[in-house]
Amino acid sequence: MRTTKSVTISLPPEQLKIAERLAKKQSRTMSELFREGLRRLEQEEQWRPSQAALSQFGEIVRLICQDAKRAGMDKMTPAEINAEIEAARKQIRAKTKKTSKRSGT
Repeated sequence: MRTTKSVTISLPPEQLKIAERLAKKQSRTMSELFREGLRRLEQEEQWRPSQAALSQFGEIVRLICQDAKRAGMDKMTPAEINAEIEAARKQIRAKTKKTSKRSGT
C-alpha cells in the first residue's frame, strides 16, 4: 500500500530553476527537497514565540529597565556595560575552572 500521495505545485520558472539546482547540489530528489523545506517551516513555526510570550518578555524588559533606572545604572556608557559583562563572564569562567579541577576533568 502506498504511503505517499502525489501533489502538483506551480512555481515561477526562476524558482523552479533554483529548486532544481538545490536538489542537484544536495543530491536530493525534488520531493526530498520540498519535504525538507516543509519540515524546516514546521520547525520554525514551533520555535516562534507566541504573541503572549512576546508581550510578557516586553514587560520583563520594561521592569528591568525601571530597576536599572532606580539603581542609577541607566547612565552607564556602552563601554562600561561591556566591561561589566566581561567581568561577569570572567567570574563565571573562573568558577567553572575551579569546579572542573575539583572533579578531576
